[in-house]
Amino acid sequence: MNLPELAGLSLSEIAALAQERRLPPLDQWTPAHSGESHMTIQADGAWLHEGSPITRPAMVRAFATLLMRDAQGQHWLVTPHERLAIAVDDAALVAVDMEVRHDPASGQAVLAFRLNTDDIVLCGPEHPLRVAGTADVPAFYVAVRHGIEARLNRSTYGQLIAHALAISPPEDLAVESRGARFALVPAA
Repeated sequence: MNLPELAGLSLSEIAALAQERRLPPLDQWTPAHSGESHMTIQADGAWLHEGSPITRPAMVRAFATLLMRDAQGQHWLVTPHERLAIAVDDAALVAVDMEVRHDPASGQAVLAFRLNTDDIVLCGPEHPLRVAGTADVPAFYVAVRHGIEARLNRSTYGQLIAHALAISPPEDLAVESRGARFALVPAA
């Protein structure tokens, strides 16, 4: 499935794409068996099984719909019958594009992120931005679902900073999306 470029879509089209993805009800499942998946998600978003790359994008997208992170930070692939631990080097997903739209009804800015799995995430109170790292080497993450996050890749980080500089002074670098404000400087 190849989605159209975010740049060519209206806010209503982006919101429709974000809503139409059918996701399994992981939070309703209580699998009886736990085990090890022998899978790793590398910091660059590459998925490996027993050290070999998973090269089929459709398979990665399918696995990503079954992914959750628990309160201790462990990532799991979950089905109704089992949950399998998966090693994640940084974030489970990668944000690969960003567009800014304005909601005509509220006038609010909306930051839309496309992920390496073709998911669309609309940043806001239910999908907040988080900044980590240092002021010299920051790392930006957007909450996706079930405790998992997507790290903004270098070009998406650049898009976010360019937008922030266009709307806020460098000493108070921040963005707003869906009524929530997100500071873009890591806490000291």
